[in-house]
Amino acid sequence: MASFPIPVSVLTGFLGAGKTTLLNRLLKDPALADTAVIINEFGEVAIDHLLVEQASDGIIQLSDGCLCCTVRGELVDTLADLVDRLQTGRIAKLARVVVETTGLADPAPVLQSIMAHPALVQAFRLDGVITLVDAVNGNATLDAHVEALKQAAVADRIVLTKTDLVTESGDLDALRTRLRQINPGAALLEAGDRSTGAAALFDCGLYNPATKSADVQRWLGEEAGHDHGDHHHGDHDHHHGHRHDSRVRSYSLVHDGPVPFSAIEMFLDLLRSTHGERLLRMKGVIELQEDPSRPLVVHGVQKILHPPARLPSWPDGQRGTRLVLITLDMPEDYLRRLFAAFTNRPSIDTPDRAALEDNPLAIAGRR
Repeated sequence: MASFPIPVSVLTGFLGAGKTTLLNRLLKDPALADTAVIINEFGEVAIDHLLVEQASDGIIQLSDGCLCCTVRGELVDTLADLVDRLQTGRIAKLARVVVETTGLADPAPVLQSIMAHPALVQAFRLDGVITLVDAVNGNATLDAHVEALKQAAVADRIVLTKTDLVTESGDLDALRTRLRQINPGAALLEAGDRSTGAAALFDCGLYNPATKSADVQRWLGEEAGHDHGDHHHGDHDHHHGHRHDSRVRSYSLVHDGPVPFSAIEMFLDLLRSTHGERLLRMKGVIELQEDPSRPLVVHGVQKILHPPARLPSWPDGQRGTRLVLITLDMPEDYLRRLFAAFTNRPSIDTPDRAALEDNPLAIAGRR
């Protein structure tokens, strides 16, 4: 059987980034013995046929079509079928699921289909997003395709592939710097390193498998204590390339002391209803006024919020509210003023929470 919820990892990356190659290598790793892989074949090489025959029950090849749109219902059906197979004994064990998206896919709808389905949310939990970036074409792809930028922005792990084919070491350094600016919280790995195996790529969730306890700092990204609001300075915006980069921003919102659940709920509702499409990903740990001893954990992708969970206690002793938001074209002033209002720190000429609850239109920037 499986211990529910089963972790789901989403493997994404632009066309030709090497997702299938990495998957083939990973599936030979004994650590991934009881893994179901959901592959969306879209003009890319299929998983080694030999491997498919060996693990026919564990590998589900989706029909042609983009996983994030046309096959979206099918992904839900496939995951539901996996649960059914487990419960009826047709699969003996299921330790994890890996969903490979197409190279053109925006990963958000895939994440949403896992997080928003009432039955699937009981059986599965999103472990993390692994984004592959081709070191040879990475800079050009990020310049040309906003989808590639989103894939990097929402990642928990970014894996550089084909680093051995890069002729100029300066190009590789520039790409690394750029990816760190786009997503400061993600671990940056190399596919060619022996250490980039299952242990490095999976278990991105709140619980650290090594310590068997919640590790908030690690989950929010090592730099979660700092504010990344201004990490897009320098000459990137003036360069003819990198024109998309300044659109993606990572913000930390921090509030010392407990907050009423109703205030957090309304802040998140308002943010999602006004700028949901621009909120690529959100993670947070909240100290509630109603029960400060047990933190509330929130996790969202665009307009979809995973059902909030409570931890039994504060893992690292650091209380308060910490939200990390990765956004695309999000007006910073609106975001900060809204958060300040709901945590009752309104600035001059800005309504407080009571006024907002009566009139949510009171903060400029809502559309």
